[in-house]
Amino acid sequence: MEKSQEGKREAAGNGSAMLIQVKRGEYTKERRDELAGQAQPVAEAESRSPRYSLWFQCLKICPPLPCTLRSVKLGSQWRKRLRHGKQSTGAYFARLTGIHKKGTRLKAFDGINPHPGSRPLRFLPHPRTTPAGNFLGWIFCFALVMLQLFGSGDGRAQTAKSLGQVKKLYVESFGEDDASNKARDRVIAQLGKNRKLEMVTAPSAADAVLKGSAKIWVVGYFSTDARVPSNARQAILHGYLSVEILGKESEPLWSYLVTPRKYRSGAISEDLADQIVSRLNAALEHKIEKPSAGPANEPTVEVKLNAAGATFPAPLYQKWFETFQLHRPNTKINYSAVGSDAGLRLLTAGKVDFAASDVPVSDEEVPEAKRPLKHYATVLGAVVPIYNLKGTDRNLNFTGETLAEIYLGKIKKWNDPKIRESNRGLHLPDSEIVVIHRSDGSGTTYVWTDYLSKVDAEWRSAVGAGSVVQWPAGTGVEGNDAVATKVQQTANSIGYVELVYAFRHQLSFGAVRNADGEFIQADLASLSAAGRGAAEGMSADMRVSLTNAPGKGAYPIATFTWWLLPADLLGVEKKAALLELLEWVLTSGQKECSALGYAPLPREIASRELQLLSNTK
Repeated sequence: MEKSQEGKREAAGNGSAMLIQVKRGEYTKERRDELAGQAQPVAEAESRSPRYSLWFQCLKICPPLPCTLRSVKLGSQWRKRLRHGKQSTGAYFARLTGIHKKGTRLKAFDGINPHPGSRPLRFLPHPRTTPAGNFLGWIFCFALVMLQLFGSGDGRAQTAKSLGQVKKLYVESFGEDDASNKARDRVIAQLGKNRKLEMVTAPSAADAVLKGSAKIWVVGYFSTDARVPSNARQAILHGYLSVEILGKESEPLWSYLVTPRKYRSGAISEDLADQIVSRLNAALEHKIEKPSAGPANEPTVEVKLNAAGATFPAPLYQKWFETFQLHRPNTKINYSAVGSDAGLRLLTAGKVDFAASDVPVSDEEVPEAKRPLKHYATVLGAVVPIYNLKGTDRNLNFTGETLAEIYLGKIKKWNDPKIRESNRGLHLPDSEIVVIHRSDGSGTTYVWTDYLSKVDAEWRSAVGAGSVVQWPAGTGVEGNDAVATKVQQTANSIGYVELVYAFRHQLSFGAVRNADGEFIQADLASLSAAGRGAAEGMSADMRVSLTNAPGKGAYPIATFTWWLLPADLLGVEKKAALLELLEWVLTSGQKECSALGYAPLPREIASRELQLLSNTK
């Protein structure tokens, strides 16, 4: 009886490559191998990614397909391939068929050898082919093909060229942790209340895609009762939510970054999400922007641009260059973050095509330059005082005079009366302050010392402002990242870095008293306030200092950062590529900078620079 039934199974399946349902123990290993020899190879597993392999396998086997599944234990390589991307067919297939975590029984297509590195995946003949089975098989195959064509996020169909054109929006994942998921869910729910905006569940259905990153970390623990043990105290949280909206051809349309409000109700993830939604809704209502500047004609030859300079804006510059090169693959840009002074030296020596500096350079400072330099402001950034101090339940406040005395070596302990005066009610430890500063020629140092020189007479006379100074106290390291790392690793330490480095290293940073007497923490709003009146004081060649700027809500240690270009650019191809890159930075690139904590240029300044650029062409 068993032999007769097996014969029927073989007869029904001979000559067809399809799926088979085999219960464990139904066939011996030898019988399975024999049937495998009759099956047709469907797709080379090594030649295609799983999403395309599954598609073509489905198309080839659909006509005679009863399409049943069975439980198999897949090799690790196939598990990785079937689950290799969040928006890939592997992920959809896993959801569809119930694939679980590594080491468990998985449902998948039946293959004798499920290890793709060994030989092509082969399908066994099914023992029972019925009309009903064929009909169900066709339905299954059609569903898989639709997932391939429309369910994957790889083939985006975004069409918006400006934020005002966004009507349908898809929100990508903000991260893998629970707080990130809650922030994303809150953003979707709150944006769903905007009647002019439709939230969609697939990027292929969206005009634009919102990408984001949410980070929340513990900076200390707090309790009103000193008798409560440390492990039972309330966690003090800090973090940020950074988002950007990408439209047609991944062009940036809008970006922003928020940090937790000082006074908030509800969870920190909800507070961050609500701030982002509020900013985005306001931007959608504003609608006075022009479409993003797209790339011009693609150069027929490959052009290489070399640049070097400031570490202050390096994270943003790297992001800009990556985005620009998506549209201009023939333009290769190499940027070395070696510091403002080193970048200037390389430019004057003719070793790079342009330099980046946080220091406005005068002609007298570069007498060795073979030709004059032009300044182009690219973005606004903040230098913040970072510290590693445990047990504080809120961010510290600093006056300029206090920071000057710490770096002069006059204030040596965290519980000094001058620090306590600005932080009433805050418990400060009786610990020595470990001072960290830059040792290399640094635009960040110039901004820091320029501010201290403006607010403290002793600092101005004893040390002064400069990219390199004689430090009265502290330990020096090279680069913003090194300062942040050193502070992160050193208890009771203080340093100064560009804002994005504080976020990257999850460090606390203090509020600083501005010219109006307010303690202001660096964020996009306070940076924009600092740059609001910059156009009036800016010289014809775009040089100006923003430190200790007047105005309500203005952060006092703010600065523009500049690109330095030779006045007479050499080489037709390089000149065209560099000017096109700078035009993109002053238009589309400005919409991408806020996601990293840099503020875009005031509209008046960007317009003035674009006019200068058109005259250069």
